[in-house]
Amino acid sequence: MSALVPTPTAFILDLDGTLVDTLGDFVAVLNRVMADMALPPVERDFVEHTIGQGSEHLIRSVLAEAGAPQERYEEAWALYQRHYEVLNGEHADVFPGVVEGLDALRALGHPMACLTNKPAAFARQLLQRKGLAGYFVHVFGGDDFERKKPDPLPLLKTCEALGTAPATTWMIGDSSNDARAAHAAGCPVALVSYGYNHGRPIREVPAQRYIDRLDQLPG
Repeated sequence: MSALVPTPTAFILDLDGTLVDTLGDFVAVLNRVMADMALPPVERDFVEHTIGQGSEHLIRSVLAEAGAPQERYEEAWALYQRHYEVLNGEHADVFPGVVEGLDALRALGHPMACLTNKPAAFARQLLQRKGLAGYFVHVFGGDDFERKKPDPLPLLKTCEALGTAPATTWMIGDSSNDARAAHAAGCPVALVSYGYNHGRPIREVPAQRYIDRLDQLPG
């Protein structure tokens, strides 16, 4: 394995598409919401290309795709929260290499945080249900800060919480949102090839490293 340059002092990891394959959760939850609202079901491909910018963006996009007025957003959001709490993790799997990769990163002795645009309560619940919560000293969601990725604010605030400089705090994610946030915050970034990059090839996104499994990163 090649060495990480710059040498890390901490790691920030995305959740959906990086640690856990949650696409099945999103599809199941959204289709329960759509059924409750007497709207047509959402296609899996549409969800895969839309997730990653937070739940509000996802729900508004799905309503627009179904031809429903945005005035129904509050109704959809309430249903989404209710169904997601029940289904969270039921149709999701930890990606191959993630546990091994987290073990290897922890062995380096640097703190790790999980930073996602998913609502914080759902993120913490999912990490607990998948046995990953113990790896992270902090877990921050899309509702923990004033702005979400790709804005750099969540990364800068996470670096503050970790007590590390952005220049040596690696962001590990799966999409242009993670990379744009990292570049703007001054963090080096590694991108996984298996996640949800809005249907675009991940190597089109500038990054310091590209990996096919999380356990390929440490070095």
